[in-house]
Amino acid sequence: MDPKAIANEPVQARQRLPEPPEDLRALYRSMVRLRTYDDRSVVYHRQGRIGTYAIFWGHEALQAGAVHALEPGDWIFPSYRESAIGLIREMPAATAFAWWRGHPEGWWDPREWRIASIAVPVGSHVPHAAGMAWGLKLRDEPSCVLAFFGDGATSTGAFHEGMTFAAAKRVPAVFLCNNNSWAISTPTSAQSGTERLVDKAVGYGMEGVRIDGADALVVRDAVRDATARARAGEGPQFIEAVTYRAAPHATADDPSRYMDPAQLRAARERECIGRFESRLRQLDVLSDEGIGHVRDDALVEMEAGIAAAESLPEPDPRQIFDTTYSLPPRALRRDRDSTLEP
Repeated sequence: MDPKAIANEPVQARQRLPEPPEDLRALYRSMVRLRTYDDRSVVYHRQGRIGTYAIFWGHEALQAGAVHALEPGDWIFPSYRESAIGLIREMPAATAFAWWRGHPEGWWDPREWRIASIAVPVGSHVPHAAGMAWGLKLRDEPSCVLAFFGDGATSTGAFHEGMTFAAAKRVPAVFLCNNNSWAISTPTSAQSGTERLVDKAVGYGMEGVRIDGADALVVRDAVRDATARARAGEGPQFIEAVTYRAAPHATADDPSRYMDPAQLRAARERECIGRFESRLRQLDVLSDEGIGHVRDDALVEMEAGIAAAESLPEPDPRQIFDTTYSLPPRALRRDRDSTLEP
């Protein structure tokens, strides 16, 4: 997909009113924190300090814009590419890094942050998000659910089941598809018969919109509108946010084997943070000094986060066994006992 093609798409437009400068700076800060986390995570992986890592470089506008549109009581269901989404809700960076280190402290209590556990199997959390939204509806809670997933998830059975259920029950949920053109090495054109993934919404009986996922304000406004409609009883909403994965799928991936270098360069030249910085400079909302402070603060935060994650005590191996079954079978008890033998 041509990264510039979305500019010609008919996107819902509005008269943009002047934005409070503090809101714009807060959104920018969230994007820089996410970018810094991502950059440092690649370094920490190479240093052997975290495991295989799913890179989200260039997707910060999509993630930050969406979360800034939510109410504090709304729920977020992330995929592995949104592993740092909790930072925007002030989750400690150490918690996010601990997840990639495989430490139990990386599995937060979803009720504390209103963020579900990270879903690694592609699309498996879409039915979970639909179920949570149904529960909110049954309890007459005013909250909404936002589920992140990639274009590859729209080709899975779990996605179909979750979308079907959500539409049938008219739950307050927004399904946000990050169409970055690649399901690992498979292009969108090879995995779907429709070029516009938003067209799938019609088959489920949902409202859908296709937007530029690299424009933080466009994303924020689209998610804000979608959650308002979902809360008002208009049923679930589908958003296709068009981006481009201008980085490897993960630290174990080599995109040079399947990506067009020219297309990759074009995507990196129009990356979202640089675009947003330019806009804020034009509005006299951001200065060189302000940019430097935000970047420095983010770097200090991430360095402190990885240090805190590395200082966590060794986990108790009994957690693997004691939280699986209320009445463990004999074979599991035997494995537990043998693991704990000195």
